[in-house]
Amino acid sequence: MLHTDVIDLSAVALMAALHKRELSCVEVMQAYLDRIAFCNPQHNALVAMRDASQLLSEAGEKDRALGHGDAYSLLHGFPMAPKDLQPVAGMASTRGSLVFKDNIPDTDADVVVRMRRAGALFVGRSNTPEFGLGGHTYNPVYGVTGNAHDPALSAGGSSGGAAVAVSRQMLPFADGSDMMGSLRTPAAFNGVYGLRTTPGLIPNGVQDASVTPALSVGGPMARSIPDLALLLSVMADFPEKLPFSRTAQAAAFTDPLQRDFQGTRIAWLGDLNGHLAFEAGVLEACEAVLSLFSATGCVVEPYVPQFDYSALWQAWIDLRSHLFYRANSEALGVEKHFALIKPEAQWEFMRGKRLEADQLEAAKRIRSHWLALLDEVFTHYDYLLVPSAQVFPFDAALHWPSEIEGRKMDTYHRWMEVVIPASMAGGPALSVPVGAPESGRGAGIQIIARPGAELAVMQLGHAYDLARRGTD
Repeated sequence: MLHTDVIDLSAVALMAALHKRELSCVEVMQAYLDRIAFCNPQHNALVAMRDASQLLSEAGEKDRALGHGDAYSLLHGFPMAPKDLQPVAGMASTRGSLVFKDNIPDTDADVVVRMRRAGALFVGRSNTPEFGLGGHTYNPVYGVTGNAHDPALSAGGSSGGAAVAVSRQMLPFADGSDMMGSLRTPAAFNGVYGLRTTPGLIPNGVQDASVTPALSVGGPMARSIPDLALLLSVMADFPEKLPFSRTAQAAAFTDPLQRDFQGTRIAWLGDLNGHLAFEAGVLEACEAVLSLFSATGCVVEPYVPQFDYSALWQAWIDLRSHLFYRANSEALGVEKHFALIKPEAQWEFMRGKRLEADQLEAAKRIRSHWLALLDEVFTHYDYLLVPSAQVFPFDAALHWPSEIEGRKMDTYHRWMEVVIPASMAGGPALSVPVGAPESGRGAGIQIIARPGAELAVMQLGHAYDLARRGTD
């Protein structure tokens, strides 16, 4: 099989070919290494790359293990590149920061353990903004990641390196994480699928119990929904100590993705009744594909839950700053380290440090009200739809958009506000592509559902994908 044929295989088809011995792990590794060598210099999506000869040797060991009758694992011989926010034993784990530029952990993060046990071979790391802060992937350690379709434009973030690597077929699929759209924004910008999961479904280290359900979660990114489901089945875990994880069913991801959507009710949130600013063309691109959801049998209607969205934003930034400070107070509390980090990280750190207890409690109350409202909304609607990003990919030389259609953005992340209703909700949110990413105008729609409804959002995403491909 030609190398181009190998990388053109879906992850599901690649797994089948490896299991049937139609392809060797060495052939797969060589094909992807060749693709990385061709594409990565233009995009800088993958960093801290390991030695090619060592990777081919490890792929050979995977082949020999199969020859000795060892059992197949789901990702046996798959080239993967964990996001550079997750510790990986023996590999550079910098978090995109000069503070950690020499950090090489001794142990794997929980989700990395799961991918390694599933047979993955780690070729390097996917690039991320410093500490994962901001929706544009650049950092002082590895530099900027360019969009999959135009390297002069932003790849989004913080899973920007992962999104570009998947879109450009440098990886079969990729792991990522999402607090404030870190899977959803880059998925939209690069024309792939990104799934923010229910808190607790994917192990994500020791969670700060001061804010529950967790705001930062792991999730998969892929070029198709079946591939997304495959990687999710590897990444997911169900530890009983995490109460929200019990709302998801471990076997759910092996269920059929196709189902009947006749009469399914969907609410289109649009711009939240004018609360959000959008670059011209983004809303229109999203509204143009609502008919594809209707074509599946769904009933789609405009509806915006009545809520104080300014208060929701304030609660969000307070909870986010609080969590960032608590997670980094020891490392960044050292003056020489604090001076090394970007201004946006300094701002988050100091906001979190100065936050009063009553401010934090107020933020938690607002979130509780939002959760209660959505619980009621989901008795009337099966899904909510809202754009994945408020802008199209922007100039990669910019750190962040300072205004949208004349409306000033008062923080470095205000342009990403459209993702916080789902981030505060505690359920899955799947970004599906819309628009024309190949022309640098990638956009997306978030499919949002109740906590634990990962299969449901993937089923609707799959139906949408089939309808979309039928119109191409």
